[in-house]
Amino acid sequence: MNAPRGLLEAAFDRAFAGLREAREGFALQLAPREVGTITSVATGIAKVSGLPGVGFEELVKFPGDRLGIAFNLDEDEVGVVLLGDYQDLHAGDEVERTGRVMDVAVGDGLLGRVVNSLGKPLDGKGPLATDARLPVERPAPPIMDRAPVSVPLQTGLKVVDALIPIGRGQRELILGDRQTGKTAIAIDTILNQRGANVVCIYCAIGQRASSVAKVVASLREKGAMDYTVVVAAEGNEAPGVAYVTPYAATSIAESFMEKGRDVLIVYDDLTHHARAYRELSLLLRRPPGREAFPGDIFYIHSRLLERSTHLRQERGGGSLTALPIIETDAQDISAYIPTNLISITDGQIYLSPTLFELGTLPAVDVGKSVSRVGGAAQRAAYRAIAGDLKLAYSQFEELESFARFGTRLDESTRRTIDHGRRIRACLKQAESQPVSMLEQIVVLLALTAGLFDPIPLERVTDAEQALRRAAASIPPDVAGRFGSTNKMSDADRKATLDLAGQALASFQPPAAAKAADKPSS
Repeated sequence: MNAPRGLLEAAFDRAFAGLREAREGFALQLAPREVGTITSVATGIAKVSGLPGVGFEELVKFPGDRLGIAFNLDEDEVGVVLLGDYQDLHAGDEVERTGRVMDVAVGDGLLGRVVNSLGKPLDGKGPLATDARLPVERPAPPIMDRAPVSVPLQTGLKVVDALIPIGRGQRELILGDRQTGKTAIAIDTILNQRGANVVCIYCAIGQRASSVAKVVASLREKGAMDYTVVVAAEGNEAPGVAYVTPYAATSIAESFMEKGRDVLIVYDDLTHHARAYRELSLLLRRPPGREAFPGDIFYIHSRLLERSTHLRQERGGGSLTALPIIETDAQDISAYIPTNLISITDGQIYLSPTLFELGTLPAVDVGKSVSRVGGAAQRAAYRAIAGDLKLAYSQFEELESFARFGTRLDESTRRTIDHGRRIRACLKQAESQPVSMLEQIVVLLALTAGLFDPIPLERVTDAEQALRRAAASIPPDVAGRFGSTNKMSDADRKATLDLAGQALASFQPPAAAKAADKPSS
């Protein structure tokens, strides 16, 4: 009887000893939680009380893992911008501080994916294969870390590459009325980066889901999604999501730039971004200014676009080129948001609805478009052509408007108008059909030399196609010099013009062809 009793006591002793050790080894860890309460909910915002230590732009968490950004820090309450659905939030619900700012997933795992500003995939291809994150709001690189814009970014569009050149690290605004082809220019530029070792970010702000799906399908069909990330905020989402999306997309782009890569980012479009910020500001009772926009509307765009630059070699030598898009109303480029963006960026490409209606595509108005820094990065072969081309085209546009009054024209004026019409015909280009640099230079060189002038206007397009096919026979050493920074030599110019003359001879009337075949004295 004593033996079982001794075994029982030994078992109890071991059990109590284990409990004693566990109690002595336990250290109570208290983590402070700052919790508040929703006082009211409106369209895309919430007013919260009871968070005295919350910081500006800090993330706060609502029931159901919904997130918001502390935007207004008032004495008695905090105005929070909601990121996502808010229909299930009610006054009295609990709100908790997170102690961190909003960040987004970055890295090569995003290439080929469609994500939102919160880093969640929208393409149904599973979770993102990335473990790095960056804050969506980051300071722009300091001036001493920047380098001049010195390398061109070829868009594949003849009118842009020749007359309004863009350099890597530049900010070039695309503006125009609705349905004038603004997005088409940006998408064509992305398509032309295939094989150019440029990462592309397409940021859709407030676009219809069908429009975003159409862009993604086009990029995927052309093989451009291999080097592209699409960051989308649909038009039916909360205004806070539309507001934060371009900053998140820029952080994704900066992660590639800081690795020494060249990046192109398209903001489509910042008009919706400005309207979303105006809606949030008015709901949060911030004082309105011109066109009811808040006073810091200029700052939200300038701090976004100042992050686009070309870094020095010591910082990796990467670049971030920005193509922000703005929608104008009734061709009014002097409105508040367009003038803000024009003053922030390094130039603008203006699309004219009049040219669009006439079928001149892309509908770029050369007179109102400018590139302030891209000319320094333009290849020497382009520069040898572009000056004469732009002057001849500007003279033609003036004379054409004058000739509409039925004025009798002298022979010189008629030749100038005929030459200008052929320039306009050659600068036309179909959507999603970028033209290589070599083909552009050959066509533009033949154009400035007047080789298209004898060709009937209705055959100019066919003649241009034939000349582009003939450009493939240019010797590789000559083609290599066209792509270098060296000035075009007279021998290369003559060889190219001889090739162009042979390719265009069959499109000229017999009399003009015989004159072209005569040896020049």
